[in-house]
Amino acid sequence: MATGLNSPLSGSVKSRRGGSNTRRKVIFGVAAVSIIPFLLSTYAASVTIGTGALEFGQGSQQAIACDENVFIALGEEWHANPSPTDGSDGFFRIRTATISNLNLESCNGRKLRLRMIDGSSAELVLGTTPEAKVLQVILPKIAPTSNITEPTELGLTYLTGYGQPITGTMAANVNLNVSGVSMYDGTPLSTTSADVTFYLDSTATLVNLNGQVVRRATVETVNNAN
Repeated sequence: MATGLNSPLSGSVKSRRGGSNTRRKVIFGVAAVSIIPFLLSTYAASVTIGTGALEFGQGSQQAIACDENVFIALGEEWHANPSPTDGSDGFFRIRTATISNLNLESCNGRKLRLRMIDGSSAELVLGTTPEAKVLQVILPKIAPTSNITEPTELGLTYLTGYGQPITGTMAANVNLNVSGVSMYDGTPLSTTSADVTFYLDSTATLVNLNGQVVRRATVETVNNAN
């Protein structure tokens, strides 16, 4: 496979597959454009929240949350963006961001927030307005016994970087899965090891974030009623 495409996930990152931690060189090649329309970075950098460091790609950040050990997998797909000089131009857009191994029993009722950061430490736009820098859901107060696919049940919303709600067109979607297998490493899901998958824009018409600019993802939980 050719290595001409500079993916944001290129480079050495920590990964977990089959219960073991390894260090891999992740390179997406140009040939993948015509062969694999959707790429899931199941070997994305491991994320630890709690008293440890939250890590993604080349960055690290301290975070406090209700779960000491969660993981992030980013799904990318090719987005055609022809130019006047090259009809084959395009880029890999971020399609999904999955927070895995989330303990819904210890995180019950909390707000779960996702941000993405570029190489200059600026928050990236995740929604349909320039102010939409955060995706937030509210985790159920009682751990569910079945998957939740209705975003209104999870209170999906956009927030500003300062945490203020934004009204307007919602392009995102979200699933909370407690059955099936993890998007991150294929292990069985449960209420103590659940997946929350954010879809930035399933239609790929309003939100097309170039994966090449993503250098860090952060996960936060907020335990308040407001």
